[in-house]
Amino acid sequence: MADFHQWLGLGLIVVCALAAFVGGVRFWRRRGAGHVTTHLLALAQTLLVAQVAVGLLLLADDRRAAEQLHYLYGSLSLGAVLAPWFYAPTEGPRRLLWFAGTTGVAAALAIRAYTTGPA
Repeated sequence: MADFHQWLGLGLIVVCALAAFVGGVRFWRRRGAGHVTTHLLALAQTLLVAQVAVGLLLLADDRRAAEQLHYLYGSLSLGAVLAPWFYAPTEGPRRLLWFAGTTGVAAALAIRAYTTGPA
């Protein structure tokens, strides 16, 4: 299960970075989110929730990360990607910017969490 957690983390980083990039380009070009961008952002959120769930299963099995910061960065990345649901405007282009921006932050935090995990 630890290998799955590691591979899921790599996939998560790629999807978050891609979703943030596509969302940022769509915002910059002053277009709506569109179906692909919406699905990418939802996939990034889903993968983050799944990654945290697998991490909690590993903790329940008494497997610990090499550094305690791993848990902080993982939790912060989940919080970052879920924050727009509470703070973003209800509609308009700024909503897309909120979701794309926080997904980019989540990707950066997930990279940091990946580097502090088990070797």
